Amino acid sequence: MSMQDAAQQNQTQTETAHRAWNNQWQSDEGRADWLQPDPDVAAVVPLLRGRGARSGLDLGCGVGRHACFLAGAGLEMQAMDASAAGLDYAAQQARGLGLDVSFREGLMTDLPYADGSFDYVLSFNVIYHGDGSVVSRAISEIHRVLKPGGLFHGTLLSKRNRNYGLGKEIAPNTFVVDGAAGDKGHPHFYCNAAELVKLFEDFELMSLFDREHEKPGTYHWHLLAERG
Repeated sequence: MSMQDAAQQNQTQTETAHRAWNNQWQSDEGRADWLQPDPDVAAVVPLLRGRGARSGLDLGCGVGRHACFLAGAGLEMQAMDASAAGLDYAAQQARGLGLDVSFREGLMTDLPYADGSFDYVLSFNVIYHGDGSVVSRAISEIHRVLKPGGLFHGTLLSKRNRNYGLGKEIAPNTFVVDGAAGDKGHPHFYCNAAELVKLFEDFELMSLFDREHEKPGTYHWHLLAERG
């Protein structure tokens, strides 16, 4: 193994949660809560239109809820995920809706797209699945594939989240709950506002807020940031 290959393997060794999601996406029950676009994604469409955005990437597209929604809103969409089961279902959905979305399998730390490919990158509940080095590499790749002035829209786990500190800390701010069901048995990275701002130092933050998701205590950072 070359030094480069060894470094890449070490960098992505905690990027494993897609294995759990691949299992979840194989059943109707597992997909049930992930079929409708999040209101935050729907709300950004007028902004994208106002900025003249044409091309988008749904990074960690899962079963395709956002890729299909955004394609239906007029964006030229690419979508990527590390779960083959999710991609199969997403592609089937797109075909059924008559939408032209290009789906690819891969890891968020090594995006198979040229520099400056997209006006908009969405990564909803995705890039915190790993340790800090994985998160940093994913953000670097997002920055690379965005056009100058392009928008990143995504979420990260807040340290106010009720799961912060549970399980074994395998790296700074990164926890694994041994034996937990679903993706909680895989590494999750948490940050506070100052740490998030540092991670996105090559972006201009346009919007940042910390809110609960469906259950009490499930705090996530929601951010919209412009590539410098």
